[in-house]
Amino acid sequence: GGGQAIVWRNVVLMGLLHLGAVYALSLVPRAHILTLLWAYFCFLMTALGVTAGAHRLWSHRSYKAKLPLRIFLAAANSMAFQNDIYEWSRDHRVHHKYSETDADPHNARRGFFFSHIGWLFVRKHRDVIEKGRKLDFTDLLDDPVVRFQRKYYKSSVVLMCFVIPTVVPWYLWGESLWNAYFLASILRYTISLNVTWLVNSAAHMYGNRPYDKNINPRQNTLVTLGAIGEGFHNYHHTFPFDYSASELGLKFNPTTWFIDFMFWLGLVTDRKQAPKEMIQARKERTGDGSA
Repeated sequence: GGGQAIVWRNVVLMGLLHLGAVYALSLVPRAHILTLLWAYFCFLMTALGVTAGAHRLWSHRSYKAKLPLRIFLAAANSMAFQNDIYEWSRDHRVHHKYSETDADPHNARRGFFFSHIGWLFVRKHRDVIEKGRKLDFTDLLDDPVVRFQRKYYKSSVVLMCFVIPTVVPWYLWGESLWNAYFLASILRYTISLNVTWLVNSAAHMYGNRPYDKNINPRQNTLVTLGAIGEGFHNYHHTFPFDYSASELGLKFNPTTWFIDFMFWLGLVTDRKQAPKEMIQARKERTGDGSA
């Protein structure tokens, strides 16, 4: 692993977080139904902050968003607590440029555990840092919303990831702060982390490859369901500029539906798509014949 030192702080914190999530499951039967619905709503907002925000908007520039939507997505991204938009997008661009090599932050060739969570337990491989420096990220910091979120990231995480999810159930329908904290904050946060990590792990190891059989990323239905549309991963790595991260149609992709709704509201423009002819030609040329 290029002499990667273990980051014991991350090991301990992630261990405690997951223990807290397991404990939170015992609180479910005693919680108010509105608290459970609120926790799920927070999960969806968290997911959009990553999928529609850090991933499709800022990492890939697959569509343009007007200021009100960018502010909402930045707030949702702080609720996700997966590093600020700049760091998340930077690492993701490096992942695409050097996928399945030592320069890939969560190289799936090192196994499921490493690509899922283990990469957070060690210092970055020297190749990630060295090759990442060769990429241009100035466009990210040209966005004042990205700069603002980065400057006030810690405060925004405390507010969006922990305070608001906890206080709302307590204030509005009398849920205990204990239940609200463990269910809407800890359990919701832990599930959202693992769902995102499954895109790095399971979607790079299990599934078919109808667009390009020569790369590891795959179409994974379970990941698609959990990550609200991010499991069409063979398609995404073949056509990373496509705002839908999948072929359009009746396929399950809530993130695409959200972006389309924002387009209808006038908050989204310039949605980039792969032409049907290009997709079909690529299937015939490099696909595994599964679709």
